[in-house]
Amino acid sequence: MLSIVALFIFPVLMAYAAASDLLTMRIANWLVILVAVAYFALAFIAQRPLVEIGMNAGVGAAALAIAFAFFAFGWIGGGDAKLIAATVLWMGFSLQLAQYVLYSALLGGGLTLLILALRHYPLPVFLVGVRWVERLHDSKVGIPYGIALAMAGILVYPATPLFLHFIGL
Repeated sequence: MLSIVALFIFPVLMAYAAASDLLTMRIANWLVILVAVAYFALAFIAQRPLVEIGMNAGVGAAALAIAFAFFAFGWIGGGDAKLIAATVLWMGFSLQLAQYVLYSALLGGGLTLLILALRHYPLPVFLVGVRWVERLHDSKVGIPYGIALAMAGILVYPATPLFLHFIGL
């Protein structure tokens, strides 16, 4: 039973982050903290080496510093910056980290281009009054990049050491 919960906690939290960013343009601090705490709890339960956990924490801290530089330049939101750092904990300094960065960039670029293209067209009448759709369609509002970050995390997750541990590999 613990293995099933352990396997699904990360994708469920990522899906929640994506939905939250889509619907509200916010990723709550409690959610980011829960992603990080879940990593540490499951890493200790899985008896991952302390060196690995420490290295993953270091990679997370480095990712937070880089992501906050992106936030300072206005390229991403603060919630996105924190979500990147918490997600990177699960990837560590590995091939999965490189895949996560690549997928985040590709999915984020595609999402951005799609939303920017759709903003050139009038909103269909049946969507007028749907608050989150109107917000997404507003050219003065940013792009919910957390969607791409969460999707990238979910795509890479099955190759992470924690996932492999809890499926018995």
